[in-house]
Amino acid sequence: MTTINFMAYCRPMLDLLVRGASIIDGTGRAAFQGDVGVTQGKVVEVGEGPSAARQVIDGGGLALMPGIVDVHTHYDAQITWDPTLSPSVSLGVTTAIMGNCGFGIAPCPAHLRETLVKNLSVVEGMDLGALLEGTRWNFETFGEYLDAVERVRPHANVGVLAGHSTIRTAVMGEAASTRAQPTSDELAAMRAMVREAMRAGAAGFASSFSQNHSGWGGKPMPSTIASDAELKALTGVLGEERKGIFVMATGPRGTPEFMESIAAETRRPAFMVTVLTMFNRADPGRALQYYERCAQAMARGHEVCIHTSCQPLSFDFTLREPYILYSHDAFDAVRAAPPEARAAIYRDPAFRERFRQNLRNPKSGILFYGDWSQVELDGVPVTRLAADPLQFVFDLPLDAQLVAKLYQNDDAGVAPLLKHPAGVVALSDAGAHLIYFCDAGFGLHFLAHWVRETGTFTLEEGVRRLTSDPARRYRIPRRGSIERGNWADFLLFDPATVGISGLQKKNDLPGGGTRMMRSPIGVHGVWVNGTQVFDGANYASRLNDGPGHVLRIFDS
Repeated sequence: MTTINFMAYCRPMLDLLVRGASIIDGTGRAAFQGDVGVTQGKVVEVGEGPSAARQVIDGGGLALMPGIVDVHTHYDAQITWDPTLSPSVSLGVTTAIMGNCGFGIAPCPAHLRETLVKNLSVVEGMDLGALLEGTRWNFETFGEYLDAVERVRPHANVGVLAGHSTIRTAVMGEAASTRAQPTSDELAAMRAMVREAMRAGAAGFASSFSQNHSGWGGKPMPSTIASDAELKALTGVLGEERKGIFVMATGPRGTPEFMESIAAETRRPAFMVTVLTMFNRADPGRALQYYERCAQAMARGHEVCIHTSCQPLSFDFTLREPYILYSHDAFDAVRAAPPEARAAIYRDPAFRERFRQNLRNPKSGILFYGDWSQVELDGVPVTRLAADPLQFVFDLPLDAQLVAKLYQNDDAGVAPLLKHPAGVVALSDAGAHLIYFCDAGFGLHFLAHWVRETGTFTLEEGVRRLTSDPARRYRIPRRGSIERGNWADFLLFDPATVGISGLQKKNDLPGGGTRMMRSPIGVHGVWVNGTQVFDGANYASRLNDGPGHVLRIFDS
């Protein structure tokens, strides 16, 4: 007698079925073999038997995980002309948070557009010509910007942080970078803009106190000269609205204790971004101490976490715009001088001697401590090119492209930071520093290096750190895990080969600008809200009709 499973026949037709993959669901639970079914962009079946579907993907021999959640990107301008958010989507990212460090492009009155992108081009190492030609300015307010991004139809889900420097510029104009104290009316206007952004759907508020963040002409980025009182007045809006996260490039001013005070006053999560929390051979124990202080804050009920990079942190610079060196006293005159006058300063023996003295007696929070073996010209450490690297570097042409690989460059020192409960894997800086490097593939690098090659994490725990952990901490609902009712953001990959390619130069920016790119290895497909956006080699053809959502609603 034949038994007929009527339940199987009664199941509704699925939109998508990924069949026979090893499912790593993002929760940290053990992987299991099975099928995942999707209807109307959401997961409706996990591990069930065979179902009918309009599209069936054979996942045999591969692993299916949630899409990577990247909480530290700078696609704010690029997304207006590039809905694919390249290269992040091809590298497995399905959700990206923009506006980090308080640097964005909204709100922005029309007459300040050039001011904003000039600052952005310097502080985030972006091609100014591409920004001026490519950015589509069909908005002024933050809410209008979110609407504009929605019309772009991005290929990934995106959330946007309201930015301190951007808002300060919108209110104070050019004076935002030179006048520390706003008037009471200006501060009220800034608070109103933060509130408008939060009500429009901002993921939270971002700022920077980093002394290394300089903008056009060497001027400090606006938020870096703001007072503690100003910052707390603005973050106070999060507490009043009872939503949003706070993330800050803290520098030495924003200690874990200072961040804890904001978390305590607002009752909102606070995230630190600073080189002081990164492993550095010059002070190998310092970073872990920061993590422990954040853990103590968490034990007191105040959520203070750290953005942790899983890759060596690189800084691109030229002598025309030597932003990573501005925190040294010797560079005070450089910052004040127009770019064309800087060569004469560098030739002065007094300048070079003063810089040597700075390196012999370094201040807290600086980027470069004087290890010239970490500074490269055309991929070669300058210590291999000259007996006196300092003399060699300052004899270079102003536009010689240098890369400093200063932090997170020792696995033994970095592993405890990545594993620490106060850390969240982040800091890809995707969309920024395009001329010299590309760290957008941080998630695939994590799976290749920290999971497969070093065994620092199991595959299940590694996936959790890239997916549900950042989604939970950033209060992003129904993302980051493969569970019924969640949005169907997937990455299908081969754990034995997954990784990223070497750097490749492409001339594909607006105006013909170049950027460095990486390609995925071992990726067999990326889906956002149940729609395939990348097949392992190519983006989906519907470039103007991406399935990504603009995230406006976050958990409390």
